Amino acid sequence: MSYTERAITFGCAQGMMTGIVAVPPAAALTAVVVVVGGPQYRVGSHRQFVHLSRVLAAAGYPVLRFDYSGMGDSSGEQRDFLQATADIGTAIDALQRELPTVKRVVLWGLCDGASAALLYCHDTRDPRISGLCLLNPWVRSEASLARAHVKHYYADRLRQKEFWVKLLNGKVATAALAGFWRNLRLMSTGPDASNLENLSFQSRMLAAWSGFPGDIMLGLSGNDYTAREFVEYTAANDAWRKALSASNVQRSEVPNSDHTFSSAADRDYVGALTRTWLDASQAS
Repeated sequence: MSYTERAITFGCAQGMMTGIVAVPPAAALTAVVVVVGGPQYRVGSHRQFVHLSRVLAAAGYPVLRFDYSGMGDSSGEQRDFLQATADIGTAIDALQRELPTVKRVVLWGLCDGASAALLYCHDTRDPRISGLCLLNPWVRSEASLARAHVKHYYADRLRQKEFWVKLLNGKVATAALAGFWRNLRLMSTGPDASNLENLSFQSRMLAAWSGFPGDIMLGLSGNDYTAREFVEYTAANDAWRKALSASNVQRSEVPNSDHTFSSAADRDYVGALTRTWLDASQAS
């Protein structure tokens, strides 16, 4: 199926925002809005969002990828994912003005773009949001990062003969050992011992996830600390474990992929995975 692409601009509180809409030839009820992780603009790492939008548009789903305020071609002061709710809502409104047949919207986000999508749902309870595609969601805190480092980095190092030889010969720096013990102390504090700001956004993400009535696709890179942090953080929390095991959640892993799915094969895999999930979700 063919598609067309066109630039759109739309007003926001800080001026004008810019986006690109990929439009299939047939009218559609469901569209996808790509919520970028930051700080970056609508193209994405390795042109990932361009590739994704074209794959989905060719499959019949309109896609809007846009620049947050203060990023790319959008005016205003730069915002981070904690302040993205207004921009996401404005982008959805603009998409529906551009394509009036669209009634349902799926938010697709990577890293803190996934977190921003959940925060948008928490803040607005927007009934137009019918699905969420969340890849490597960001839940960073000192405790979650320490837990991932100890389990995945230090555990590997402690199994290496080279590490013990260097340790016995005094070639392992004191700072490295201090870092190891610091991570052990931090991870023992548990996922809720981070600072209040991080706790706040993580709790809002959990509330949105738990209460979301539509389908959720969770995608995790097989070789990425952010994904590992998410797994470790949620595994240590009963409410998160319950939310992730709900019947509306599909969990998929992209083996050996890095955080941004930088290889062509991984980008193709994510595009196909998203399309297959969308087809199944919208048919149900």
